Amino acid sequence: MTKETENNSSPEMISDKLFKSRTLMICEEINQKMARRVCLELLALAADSDDDITLFINSQGGHVEAGDSIHDMIRFIKPRVKVVGTGWVASAGTHIFLAADKEDRYCLPNTRFLIHQPSGGVGGQASDVAIQAEQIIKMRERLAQIIAAQTGQPIDRVRKDIERDNWMSAEEAIDYGICGQKVAHVSEMQ
Repeated sequence: MTKETENNSSPEMISDKLFKSRTLMICEEINQKMARRVCLELLALAADSDDDITLFINSQGGHVEAGDSIHDMIRFIKPRVKVVGTGWVASAGTHIFLAADKEDRYCLPNTRFLIHQPSGGVGGQASDVAIQAEQIIKMRERLAQIIAAQTGQPIDRVRKDIERDNWMSAEEAIDYGICGQKVAHVSEMQ
């Protein structure tokens, strides 16, 4: 590999090219550190111009509140954000995915989606466990309301569907209203 080729594939070079193309990637667990990075990238791109942003998501999910930060930031900034699911879009990853308008939610052919109720590491004194359980129940209802609003599914169905892990293929996610369109090539995106 020549020095020039090596420099063209450096992490800094790749980040610069992605920024110029207004493309972001989430390909990791959702946590506070990555949420900070993605929110800063969204704000920087929004400050740069009002042109569309494309966000690729391949995530096993993670921390709900970190997902909330990215979900809310996508809805807050002025540029239109198109999301593209690839691999798997699970749990908090699906929450982020649902931030975009339905016509701006795409997935690649082999993407799988997961919706389910939040889980938490409940522990401590009995009074603390009760407080944490109450918060999980509130979070579950809030997420169910978001899924229902963004998919067009009745809230009672969503509540039932998130009782257990609910895996969906690309086609099933389209039928459910999570994804707007399956695409095999960038030319199919509008």
